[in-house]
Amino acid sequence: MSNPRFQRRTQIVFICALFFVFSAFAKSQSIDPYFNQSEPTNRVYHYELPNFSLEKYLVGVENLLRAYENSHGVSFKPGTKGRVGLKVYSDSGPGLSTPEALVEAVVQSLTKRGFRRSDIFIIGLSSRTLRSSGFLPPLSHRSVQFNQVFVRSLDSGSYYHENWFYDSPLPAQTSEYWIDIERENAVGKQDEEDARQRKSYLPMPLMHEVDFWVNLPCYSDHPTLGINGALMNATLWNASNTLRFLRSPATAPVAVAEMGAIPELRETWALNIASLERFQYVGGPIFNSLYTVSEPSILLSDNPVLLDSVMRERINRHRRENGFAPLPQELKILAYSEQLGLGDRDTELMNLVQLN
Repeated sequence: MSNPRFQRRTQIVFICALFFVFSAFAKSQSIDPYFNQSEPTNRVYHYELPNFSLEKYLVGVENLLRAYENSHGVSFKPGTKGRVGLKVYSDSGPGLSTPEALVEAVVQSLTKRGFRRSDIFIIGLSSRTLRSSGFLPPLSHRSVQFNQVFVRSLDSGSYYHENWFYDSPLPAQTSEYWIDIERENAVGKQDEEDARQRKSYLPMPLMHEVDFWVNLPCYSDHPTLGINGALMNATLWNASNTLRFLRSPATAPVAVAEMGAIPELRETWALNIASLERFQYVGGPIFNSLYTVSEPSILLSDNPVLLDSVMRERINRHRRENGFAPLPQELKILAYSEQLGLGDRDTELMNLVQLN
């Protein structure tokens, strides 16, 4: 016959053990809530800025992040890796790049949530344009920091790995590639070079070093894809050997969609935040001040396809007002990206959340 006192003691020990296991599990879940996020939503959060000062950006970004966290039940606090990346756009030069004040505001909002500046890094495609846009100091300073935040330039080649690439049969970026091939006598060497030139290497830090990363695009029109924004900044402006795609209206949208849907990149791609301090409606992505406009707004969404659709409408409004033909209603970059699950493109389904 069993002892009732012993049974009660055993039950208490068992319940306590379950409690500690559950607590540990709950704690681990609260650290990384964004890893298990579902499909992108149709919410676009809008904050109207009184002006473009750092002070106003700080208030705007904090309100946007807090609204997103409250609505989605997440918290952008440090997770298991304790690092976060910020993908900026600087490839059109200083006239059309991610505003520096926006980047600093995002950094300060992240430090409020537990990240240190040393846990955050800024990443961009070209060291030359990062420097001209203010994200890197002059070479004489011998520094690679922006306000004590480390800046990584992808063209250094240090952040790609031979095992992580997007493969495409398109030719290389320049015609010199074909001249070199003709001079090759060994078939094996030719095949090896051909295989290498088909690869676009992916940004390793954003896939394997961070809890999450934030996409900070700057908008313009684009002659091949129609719109240069969130999708482009996360894909073709985020990998090597991608200029070859921009010559082909047929293959470029496919490359954007397929690169954006790569699971390792998509899983850590948390948010898109765009300031409308500067965007261009004609002649992009080459900067032309005659066609650059400004609206006092910040937009935030986890849906890059819908955000690009919203900005296509804003760009088209300025094109019509200034006598230019609008961008097509059906852009392949948006259609293909929607098909691969990057988000809905129909702005009629958008849930616009006005914060002020």
